[in-house]
Amino acid sequence: MTSFITLDTIKAVDQFINGERLTFLYLSKSNCSVCISLLPQIENVLQRYPMIKSAYINIEQMPQLASRFQIFTVPVLLLFIDGKEYLRKARIVGVDAFNDKIKRIVKHFPQ
Repeated sequence: MTSFITLDTIKAVDQFINGERLTFLYLSKSNCSVCISLLPQIENVLQRYPMIKSAYINIEQMPQLASRFQIFTVPVLLLFIDGKEYLRKARIVGVDAFNDKIKRIVKHFPQ
């Protein structure tokens, strides 16, 4: 389904976010048509930035994350820098604008 790693426990999410300098989470639900169609486009963008470690989370399997990350709709795209949320996009995401934001962010982080 995705080339992102899949996280399915709170502990795995915490270790993932805090284990790398730049991390990205794609949170979705299995029956969300927007989530399904956006995922490959976001994967394509993030393939250009190998310094960002990326993961996929099905929020239906870990509903407690909805509260923790204040998620009211899906998909939600979260970028963390040094364990802190830095960028959040939700529902309808312009892929070109998302790429531009990521490009500006990663230029400050050497590979």
